[in-house]
Amino acid sequence: MNTRLTSTKGLVLALASAGVIGAVGAGAYTSARAVAPAPVATAAAAPLVTMPDFSTITSRDGPAVVNISVTGTTKTSFDGAAGMDPDDPMAEFFRRFGGQIGPRGPQREVPTRGQGSGFIVSADGTILTNAHVVKDAKEVTVKLTDRREFRAKVLGSDEKTDIAVLKIDAKDLPTVSLGSTKDLKVGEWVLAIGSPFGFENTVTAGVVSAKGRSLPDDSYVPFIQTDVAINPGNSGGPLLNTRGEVVGINSQIYTRSGGYQGVSFAIPIDVAVQIKDQIVATGKASHARLGVAVQEVNQAFADSFKLDKPEGALVSNVEKGSPGEKAGLRSGDVIRAVDGQPIVSSGDLPAVIGQRKPGSQVTLDVWRQGAREQLTAKLGDASDKSSVVAKNDDAVGKGKLGLALRPLQPQEKREAEVDSGLLIEDAGGPSAMAGVQPGDVLLAINGTPAQSVEQVREVAAKAGKSVALLIQRGGDRIFVPVRIG
Repeated sequence: MNTRLTSTKGLVLALASAGVIGAVGAGAYTSARAVAPAPVATAAAAPLVTMPDFSTITSRDGPAVVNISVTGTTKTSFDGAAGMDPDDPMAEFFRRFGGQIGPRGPQREVPTRGQGSGFIVSADGTILTNAHVVKDAKEVTVKLTDRREFRAKVLGSDEKTDIAVLKIDAKDLPTVSLGSTKDLKVGEWVLAIGSPFGFENTVTAGVVSAKGRSLPDDSYVPFIQTDVAINPGNSGGPLLNTRGEVVGINSQIYTRSGGYQGVSFAIPIDVAVQIKDQIVATGKASHARLGVAVQEVNQAFADSFKLDKPEGALVSNVEKGSPGEKAGLRSGDVIRAVDGQPIVSSGDLPAVIGQRKPGSQVTLDVWRQGAREQLTAKLGDASDKSSVVAKNDDAVGKGKLGLALRPLQPQEKREAEVDSGLLIEDAGGPSAMAGVQPGDVLLAINGTPAQSVEQVREVAAKAGKSVALLIQRGGDRIFVPVRIG
């Protein structure tokens, strides 16, 4: 079964069996039959660690957590078996093969329902939740802990960060206190309140497993990873620290089964508040863009570009006319920091840039041709075109480069829309193992444009244990690490 990231929206009418873990006592005991007295311990006793008082946090903040029910519609085609006698042999035929054959009518609207969680951030009824909880909703109902229900208006939602803001017509409502993700520490106790499987105001607890996680489908958010039990219906609920402050919004789980398996993700409250303020003010959220495709820097790339460690975002493509091109970025540059904020993994870059405002200026620390440079970029608007995180296979081979190359003909350059490059006629050895294929266009090696076969040989001869090949296949460009020593 494939591993997948699963949002926690929806009501699932099934309960998984759960094991019970017994508490471990702090004391110890020994046998009373010893004939000689035990030596007196001289080491200082370890400090007593006490558990947080989750009941106090729950009683204070629980009333501000709400259950959200949504109704909507989806289009589906008419089933040829509908309305037929279930014992009719043709009914089973249409059920099995109705997708390809059988009587089918026009598409029709079918009601859909879902549930999630949220929390009140202002006494006059402003509520934060996930965007996927209210996506395509025709009607949103908010239920408080005192059992009152309100029709909610969706003020706006932002799919890039999965944040939505709701408003209900009420006064003097209980609210939560908002904390800061910057003060959150890995290993710190955290608490989640929500409605898993529709069970309202369910409390679960755990610790912060990591911060700044980048997920494939949510590159604008540096997620908080926890081991707090999160399940369908928890989406949009608060993640609180031991001071009772909201530090995140529970959003996704990493699972093989579809249910909780010990890895949960929350959107940092700093990001959520920034998006909320924009939605309340304008009805929408905006994000900046740099206009580059980036990929991960592994050890092979670090060796190729002579980096001290495998960190940063490797630029594989720069869009024409983009803020990145205007700033002077090139394929082969490694972005190490933005306004002094380190870029450790490639996913850090879109998360940092996406939280800036369009039109703002940023300073980029770039590693180019074995030296550091600083560039200034004026960011564009992500609503025009989103930046891309290139996918990269980590496979590397051993031995010589193994490429048969020839210069591109003028017609081939026009078709590939490149000014220079070499056509790969055959790929063997480590290049083939790394994924290079005949028909690919070699644009650069270790950041040096590939203008001749001799030049490629010279660069490869001077390289260390690996080289980085910039390959174009169709309209896509990506760096491929090839181990040669």
